[in-house]
Amino acid sequence: MTGAALAEGLERADREKRLVAFTSVVAAVFLTGMKVAVGVSTGSIGILAEAAHSALDLVAAGVTFWAVRAAGRPADPEHTYGHGKIENLSALFETALLLVTCIWIVSESVERLFFHPAHVEPTPWAFAVMAVSIVVDVSRSRALARTAKKYGSQALEADALHFSTDVWSSTVVLVGLVFVVLSHRLGVPWLAQADAVAALAVAAIVVVL
Repeated sequence: MTGAALAEGLERADREKRLVAFTSVVAAVFLTGMKVAVGVSTGSIGILAEAAHSALDLVAAGVTFWAVRAAGRPADPEHTYGHGKIENLSALFETALLLVTCIWIVSESVERLFFHPAHVEPTPWAFAVMAVSIVVDVSRSRALARTAKKYGSQALEADALHFSTDVWSSTVVLVGLVFVVLSHRLGVPWLAQADAVAALAVAAIVVVL
């Protein structure tokens, strides 16, 4: 392979990584806005936990977009082996963000479970938002994972993990909302605690994955 062909291949790879990282930023903005609006209107800590998770996805996606751009720069006198390690540092930063979010989710959920219960009013919008979130998360996670594997990008792999955890956590929140609806219809108050339990499950899923 000639030097020109190699350079063209590297440039094409960088373009593809930047594109998939940028679309993840757009998806994270969309999902975060929806979840914050619905979480506040319904009072659901489960949805708010998901909103916080998506907000971190937004930060992480932004970091990933920056990292893949920076990592694609050629070597220079100060970085004689190139800038590839920036992606590793980006992946570490994203993981730390997830853990910080989990601490907040657990604290707020425990507060609602044992000290200050909050009223949750699930609406059709709440279910619609979580369903849309699952569809978007599956799509972005697959695209990111595919590109990460193709180019050996740890930053994109970490971003794919963010979106894949959202799939599981959104599903858990949906189940929690179903139990809240049942608590209202059956007159069983303790079932409404499923929302806070779902938020705890979101934190647990994030930590494990």
